[in-house]
Amino acid sequence: MHPMLNIAVRAARNAGKVILRACEDLSQVEATQKGNNDFVTSVDTEAERVIRDTILKSYPDHAIVGEELGHTDGKDNDYLWVIDPLDGTTNFIKGIPHFAISIALKVKGRVEQAVIYDPIRSELFTASRGQGAQLNNKRIRVTKSNELAGSVLATGFPFKQKHHLDAYTEAFKALFIHTADIRRAGSAALDMAYVAAGRIDGFYEIGLKPWDTAAGELLVKEAGGMLMDFAGGANYNNSGNIVCGAPKLCQAIVKEIRPVLTESLLK
Repeated sequence: MHPMLNIAVRAARNAGKVILRACEDLSQVEATQKGNNDFVTSVDTEAERVIRDTILKSYPDHAIVGEELGHTDGKDNDYLWVIDPLDGTTNFIKGIPHFAISIALKVKGRVEQAVIYDPIRSELFTASRGQGAQLNNKRIRVTKSNELAGSVLATGFPFKQKHHLDAYTEAFKALFIHTADIRRAGSAALDMAYVAAGRIDGFYEIGLKPWDTAAGELLVKEAGGMLMDFAGGANYNNSGNIVCGAPKLCQAIVKEIRPVLTESLLK
């Protein structure tokens, strides 16, 4: 395992301990609303601090950006760690056991190492650029699904951007009539990890943030998959609008949703 991936794994496991301890008594967890339908808990913040401490102990000169504690410059900003300490906070608050820790390392703007860790199931998804993707050290691949017929997709509702609801609903309808089914589980990081592992065929969502997708991006690519925006381009990191899965399936998804989306979602 690459030394920097090893540190990311250690950081994720340390954060997992914080989250699992909190799961024992959710009544003690403090939750506040930080935005429109967007919650943060004391556990999110504590988990991110633990991740940052673990990383900076080994790499004190690196920069870090996290969902809860923002951006911290380092002496060497070519190395940027991108952290979501608890992706699926709403699930966590409600006691739904489906959430994950997401950690990625970008080197000069390109994701080189990735970890998505599900502490409930003890499932560790990892990837190093050029070395493939693994689940608990076993190689994983995206499915060979090349068409929507018979496929199972994952998605996320635009709960923070409800002004896109009509466009999202039309896109859902355009896809749903062709697929076997569509799931909405509440953690984009795990949705992307499940695509990489071949558990679901493809995934699409509106308005994701870099910490939601950075680790999943490398996992999907290293598992043989593709990522694109809703126009079929590569602007997903800027727009936050993402489609991923086997290459031909991604193209099939875009073909169906593109005609029903607004111009703002196709940028």
